[in-house]
Amino acid sequence: MDQNGTLIVSDAHLGAAPLEHEDAFRRFLAQAADRTRDLVINGDLFDFWFEYGTVIQRRHFPVLHILRDLVESGVRIRLVAGNHDFWGGSFLADEIGIELIDGPIRTTLGCRSAIVAHGDGLGSGDWGYKVLKSVIRSRVARSGFRWLHPDLSAGIIRLVSRTESRHGETPDAESLGRASRLHTWSAEQLHASPDIDLVVLGHCHVPEIRELVPGRFYLNPGDWVQHCSWAEVEPDRMRVLRLPEAGSGSQTEVMFEVAFPAPPGLVSEAPAAVAAELESQGPTGTL
Repeated sequence: MDQNGTLIVSDAHLGAAPLEHEDAFRRFLAQAADRTRDLVINGDLFDFWFEYGTVIQRRHFPVLHILRDLVESGVRIRLVAGNHDFWGGSFLADEIGIELIDGPIRTTLGCRSAIVAHGDGLGSGDWGYKVLKSVIRSRVARSGFRWLHPDLSAGIIRLVSRTESRHGETPDAESLGRASRLHTWSAEQLHASPDIDLVVLGHCHVPEIRELVPGRFYLNPGDWVQHCSWAEVEPDRMRVLRLPEAGSGSQTEVMFEVAFPAPPGLVSEAPAAVAAELESQGPTGTL
């Protein structure tokens, strides 16, 4: 992978994904520094994450250690809040060194201009979830949840999470419906912003590259519950790849690939530095 490229993962759902998939994800992540200096985790890294003042969830210690090592090796890591792990805070930001983002954001990925968001609550409909989202992400909800013992809170979330019920399934009608809504939202963004090359979303667990406007694309890296997939955006191509088997000897399989001309005057400056200069919060806002 070109070092000017960006590596994108989404929907690992650590804590609820199949154990062999979690092991494969950690092995993959540990080698990320050999692939890129720019890593985007587009939501739902954890099936549940909440930051207490003095407690972290022990099951996630191995991946937190890997992420810290990546940061110390010079990899820029951005974590976009998903619908399962939006309660990130100072531990991830200050102790691990991850940049926490509540998308959508405008940024640069592999020298391409992009809008990035997890995907939950976007588009028309789903008003019940949108109301719930505004409530559970509020300061009041965060303060109230903090009073629960960590073991109790994790148990409650496990009862309501549906991730474990999706092990081994191909995308169902609900996932495909979500993907369709994300296509529509992405097309709206591309038509409204002619300077944007890509819209990158997750959430639906359906890996895909789709050309919605001539020469401009919707990209979804997929998930690690079912597909063990990720995306690579490089100056001259964009790919979605997967591990067909979660074992350590599994060979990489290309699911989707699009080639495009490299931007003129490309230099070796890392995309992380370019993105840091150009990034802005929201499709039209300022970070």
